[in-house]
Amino acid sequence: MGNRRLLILDDDPMTGKTIQRIAEFAGLEVHFTPDPDRFFALLHNWQPTHIALDLLMPTMDGMQVIAQLAKLSCRAKIIITSGVGSRVLDAAGRSAAEHGLDIAGVLAKPFSPSQLRAMLLGHLPTTPPLTPPTVVIAPAALPEITLSDLHQALDRQEFVVAYQPKVLCTTGELAGVEALVRWAHPSYGLLPPGQFIPLAESCDLIDRLTDQVIDQALDWFGPLCDGAIQLSPAICDRLMLSVNISARTLTNVALFERVQERCQAHRVAPARLIFELTETSAMDDPVASLDLLTRLRMIGFHLSIDDFGTGFSSMLQLVRLPFSEIKVDKSFVMTAMTSSESRTVVKFIVDLGHSLGLRCTAEGVEDAETLKYLTNIGCDLAQGYYIARPMTGDDFWLYGNEYAA
Repeated sequence: MGNRRLLILDDDPMTGKTIQRIAEFAGLEVHFTPDPDRFFALLHNWQPTHIALDLLMPTMDGMQVIAQLAKLSCRAKIIITSGVGSRVLDAAGRSAAEHGLDIAGVLAKPFSPSQLRAMLLGHLPTTPPLTPPTVVIAPAALPEITLSDLHQALDRQEFVVAYQPKVLCTTGELAGVEALVRWAHPSYGLLPPGQFIPLAESCDLIDRLTDQVIDQALDWFGPLCDGAIQLSPAICDRLMLSVNISARTLTNVALFERVQERCQAHRVAPARLIFELTETSAMDDPVASLDLLTRLRMIGFHLSIDDFGTGFSSMLQLVRLPFSEIKVDKSFVMTAMTSSESRTVVKFIVDLGHSLGLRCTAEGVEDAETLKYLTNIGCDLAQGYYIARPMTGDDFWLYGNEYAA
């Protein structure tokens, strides 16, 4: 326990000292300060493993601190405390998680020592992934990416694919994999899609990029289906590949015809491929997208409505379009264990999906407790860091060997 270090920021000395005593009794080293400047100095010099943060402070409120922690790429586990009420507290927790911070939990004041100890001691490290987390350059450290940069990257085929497994909630068995594009920039390392997808879409290069991603993914996935890894017959029968599709691609009939031809060449049945679309992406040209998506389903491809619950057209899209899968947005899944509202939304989406005959996948699963909850409410598939991080195709072969017959 000696390497656990808790840094407390709270303008109430009594609360701060109480948290300090509870944490020290639990075996943590502790620093407490009511001063944000001192807090950030300690954050840099002392590098805490845990942070307890009060939302309501006079000089710099908790949301401002959260935004700054996100800018600093803070990796400490964060406990948010306040007396503002559970809904505001839960919203702050969701905001922090969406900033990419590691939220251990939220605590409404007054709280019991046992609640705090559970958050400090209950989130033990899980088994490390087969590959280390992708190192992503912070946006502020990157030069502006130009159209010429994208053209050169496509010409040089600098875009690579990472693969994140999906498993059955009930058994943990391998059931699918999502292909995730990265830019292997020669100077700046692996760049996440948020750094280049918007420009590719605005400059009409997204279809060319999608072509390259699907090519790579099918070239890798074909041997997987062919038995290069000796998976059990049951896993082979259900293993599916998911690929993200941009709204701007939904009018490109020729691209999907090429995908069908490539599936035939790689001996991958169309029913093995899932196209994931965000819930608003089909609204750009609803008539054309309905026609194309219906044709894709007739061929045998599957369609997944991604990030469900975050847009305004969710119900309309579910009724209009021939989806076969629904993916619960990770912002709800990641906060399910700390927010009753999030749990309500997750269960509603799973029940709704099943009532419409859709398979339900939850992404953003980061601990065993969340996976157990998803299993209990009948969710079909789970995806997230607790199961496995995105990995290279070669590392996935090693991961797949865990399921060898």
